[in-house]
Amino acid sequence: MVRKIIILFSLNVFFVCNSQEKKSAPNILICIADDAGHMGKNYPWVNTPAFDRVASEGINFSNAYTPNAKCAPSRACLLTGRNSWQLKEAANHWNNFSAEFKTYPEALKDLGYYTGFTGKGWGPGNPGEADGKMRELCGKVWSSIKREAPTKSISNTDYSANFIDFYNQKQKDQPFCFWYGAREPHRRYEYGSSLKAGKKLSDIKEVPPFFPDNNIVRTDMLDYALEIEYFDSHVTEILDFLESKGELDNTVVIVTSDHGMPFPRAKSDEYDYSNHIPLAIMWGKNIKDPGRVIDEYVSLIDIAPTFFEAIGLDREESGMQETQGISLIPFFKGTNENFRDYVLIGKERHDVGRPNDYGYPIRGIVSDGWIYLRNYRPDLWPAGNPECGYPTVAGSPTKTEILKSRHHSETKYLWDWSFGKRPAEELFYLPDDPYCIKNLALEKKYKSTKGSLISKMETELKKQSDPRMFGNGDIFHSYFYTWDSYRNLYEKMIKKGENIVPMWINASDIETDLMEE
Repeated sequence: MVRKIIILFSLNVFFVCNSQEKKSAPNILICIADDAGHMGKNYPWVNTPAFDRVASEGINFSNAYTPNAKCAPSRACLLTGRNSWQLKEAANHWNNFSAEFKTYPEALKDLGYYTGFTGKGWGPGNPGEADGKMRELCGKVWSSIKREAPTKSISNTDYSANFIDFYNQKQKDQPFCFWYGAREPHRRYEYGSSLKAGKKLSDIKEVPPFFPDNNIVRTDMLDYALEIEYFDSHVTEILDFLESKGELDNTVVIVTSDHGMPFPRAKSDEYDYSNHIPLAIMWGKNIKDPGRVIDEYVSLIDIAPTFFEAIGLDREESGMQETQGISLIPFFKGTNENFRDYVLIGKERHDVGRPNDYGYPIRGIVSDGWIYLRNYRPDLWPAGNPECGYPTVAGSPTKTEILKSRHHSETKYLWDWSFGKRPAEELFYLPDDPYCIKNLALEKKYKSTKGSLISKMETELKKQSDPRMFGNGDIFHSYFYTWDSYRNLYEKMIKKGENIVPMWINASDIETDLMEE
């Protein structure tokens, strides 16, 4: 306790002595949606005024990426400032969070911050224990206040009211660190809820070419949009409350998502639609020339270092382990010297659904408009086995429509793109191909480009001690998987007459005719 008081006192002295006006250490607020790839004015079919406000009064990072497009590993990256292949068990989904990695809320709590979260924090998985108690990776949970949800699928947790309750419980002048983690727009949705709310199918001007363009898919996309808007509405309420308390200008506010939309060829893959995320940051008068759009490549691993530089501490003073991320504070000041010109992406073990529940390992790099992917096990089904219902992709109307396409020669390519096996290498040029459809990896004229990307990717991964760069990639498969007990479920699935499937798989998703011996 003495150490906390001394550090907090030092922080407040630092800010008083380094500003013309008296102010305390900055508050930290992150608002993170669950599976939202679309926010901002580039998507007129999704109305996000809170995100737009943060972008206009702060900065919009147009090339922000998560290192790993699945909930638990993505959130682990954000919380620790490290890429998922640097996090041992936490590289996987449904994992054990390794005790050796401290999260930024844990570090800020040790520095005297009041920490908490509402809704979805880190997960799914086992956070582990510290000092005989369950670790609070995002702070203490505040989710007891409920409200009537607008649809059957939206959570009844009153996110903004829980934040206000949290705020009212803290000591006067104590800085806070809060994580608002909506459970939206995670599957499932109330089908057609968007149309009941007044949205129109014509609102969507372009359906991604890897989806069928029909009313079912458009409705599914609008239902997804409705849930993003619900997330955004609570951001508005939180910002308005902070403004009424005179706290908004001294709060670093981040609005983002853990990864892309929960649709085929998006969430759980490693394409642009998987890993490219919205990111806007505001911090009152600490943002020079607000409203700027930053095109440099940034990553969720940059968030924790940004917080600590905003506070005025380096990594060692923060008590965090070594981070891989780079602080974004220079962008706040209008500079961007010596920032990276790439981001790294990849994955290991996600959901169960193949023999021994082996993962589908990928490493990739996004740089200068290019995205290169190395699929280390192209012999495997990327979304899980057909007889298991392709479980890394949640059951949905869009998934069902794409699975139907396999049975028609003129549309089978849609199934191939989302569920078929993939080559060892993929290369896409995003300015011409934002949907990552045309694989250029084998074209001779791009051999030099591909070689440069591979060299940069592997050089950086080796510097980061990625086990897969040293022939030890199977270590990710050896880690305990907190859903190992569900393996028997998949054995039951393939028995005739059984209809026991996880909540995120539709019975019709299971394609036993593609079973392999």
